[in-house]
Amino acid sequence: MVQATARHLLVSTEEQCNELKQQIENGAEFGEIAKSYSSCPSGSQGGDLGSFGPGMMVKEFDEVVFNAPLNQVQGPVKTQFGYHLLEVTSRG
Repeated sequence: MVQATARHLLVSTEEQCNELKQQIENGAEFGEIAKSYSSCPSGSQGGDLGSFGPGMMVKEFDEVVFNAPLNQVQGPVKTQFGYHLLEVTSRG
């Protein structure tokens, strides 16, 4: 089965998500932004979600994680939890 590793951050508004994405695109380190702003417990690990397969995360995550280019920040991705930025770090 295909496995992927990714990191993400979670915030409550699309506006904040876009602002953080801009900071990352301007050179801020994804992990540091996740530690500072993410409301997900994974934020303390820089947003690291570890390794997982299809169906282990919500559908909106799967669509990005198993299709998006590697090492490019994707989002905002809206789920029932809020707005996410995702970065797929490996897939195979």
